[in-house]
Amino acid sequence: MEYTSVKQAAEALKALQRKQSAYDHAIGVLNLDATTAAPSDTWEGRGKTIEVLSQASYDLLTAPENGELFAYLEENAASLDDQTRREVEVLKKSYEKTHKIPAKEYVAYSILLNDAQSVWHRAKQEDDFQAFAPYLEKIVAFNRKLAAYYNPELPAYDALLNEYEEGMTTAALDVFFAQVRGTIVPLLEKIQKAPQIEDGFLHRHYPVSVQRELSDYLMDVLGLDRSHCGIAETEHPYTTNFGNHDVRITTHYHEDNLVSSMFSVIHEGGHALYELGADDCYNYTALSGGVSMGMHESQSRFYENIIGRSRAFVHAVFPKVLGFFPEQLADVSEEDFYRAINRVEASLIRTEADELTYCLHIMVRYEIEKRLIDGTLAVSQVPGEWNRLYKEYLGIDVPSNRQGCLQDSHWSGGLIGYFPSYALGSAYGAQMLHQMELKLGDVFPDVAKGDLSKVTGWLREKIHRHASFYKPGDLLKSVFGEFDPKYYTDYLTRKYTELYDL
Repeated sequence: MEYTSVKQAAEALKALQRKQSAYDHAIGVLNLDATTAAPSDTWEGRGKTIEVLSQASYDLLTAPENGELFAYLEENAASLDDQTRREVEVLKKSYEKTHKIPAKEYVAYSILLNDAQSVWHRAKQEDDFQAFAPYLEKIVAFNRKLAAYYNPELPAYDALLNEYEEGMTTAALDVFFAQVRGTIVPLLEKIQKAPQIEDGFLHRHYPVSVQRELSDYLMDVLGLDRSHCGIAETEHPYTTNFGNHDVRITTHYHEDNLVSSMFSVIHEGGHALYELGADDCYNYTALSGGVSMGMHESQSRFYENIIGRSRAFVHAVFPKVLGFFPEQLADVSEEDFYRAINRVEASLIRTEADELTYCLHIMVRYEIEKRLIDGTLAVSQVPGEWNRLYKEYLGIDVPSNRQGCLQDSHWSGGLIGYFPSYALGSAYGAQMLHQMELKLGDVFPDVAKGDLSKVTGWLREKIHRHASFYKPGDLLKSVFGEFDPKYYTDYLTRKYTELYDL
């Protein structure tokens, strides 16, 4: 197609993005329904719908006229505003990446993930890795092919890492994890020799109906606009969004674990605040949503741990928590509660891991993913290798695959290369706190009053409002300069040395 003006081409670009956003919205709603409300044996019909929508989405993005459109707009980049130039950059990258994937494979992969997620739910419940293994084998094989399509010049796992954290490499992660592990392991050894913190009261009977009320309260404290942010229940908590006016968080309740859902809600709430805080101008464009998973996890882990597990936050919310569970917490003080939610203990489940050992859980997954993709580990060997690494890194035995390699939903959703984002996000958050307090001073007196407006306001100004306008590395540099994991390791050392009186 020939364009007669930059204005005409820019309008075509907007129209393309609106259509693409609509397909993404429809597929996203189907996936949300699949993991929250749909009956367990309904994957087949949903798969057929996803097949049609995925094909339509593929055809829309890879249409030959889009290449002409991007080329024309690039030639006339000087006449475009900054946002449109960035939209062209992001869309062209997506176009070129998707164009490399044969249409049949693109659609087949979407169907595979729909089926795999359904099988994973059942396999986890029944502790049946063999049922899920054939699907994981196909997902791993697909990801090797996708990596070759995306960035054939990169090692396959590096190409996958770049889908979640642009510019990240295995070499950089190896150095990062070595630095973090060098702090965590000796600190953990000292803690294990110290008197242990009592947290048994967190595992009394906490009715789900009351936990739901606590979730509503926590969402209010976080400042989540309930007219634009909903909450649902699922096997494995996550957040999804459809622009900055429709964000959904999910959680999972355990009647014998008060803080599992409590911190799940705060974690997912951090994701939601990021999405809700984006400027309206990015809705229905390629720039909608957070810029990288490392940046996204920096927000969720920041609210979950740096804020949510702080003495100040406990001071703010404990009276209300006590009001919800007066019998269960009758013999528990605010200080008892603070110490219990920060107890360090080698454990099986990543989402319930303490703040200190959490990165060790990520390292297990990182090591397994690398080897699955480079072919040095077969899917059939995953349970054994998982169990070996948990023994090596955390010193514990894994009693079942349900509590081991089947615990996370990520691989069933094709998210290979995602896990390192959690560790990076944790480290980014500590450096963000340092910068925040250079500007605002001590923010925790306000947190102790249940007022997170200063914290969220600073993050919104520096990060949330920009959505994906900036590249991840550029945005990080604007927030805190060069990334330095020492802020994170210093934070952990300071907090847990004080907590355990080391």
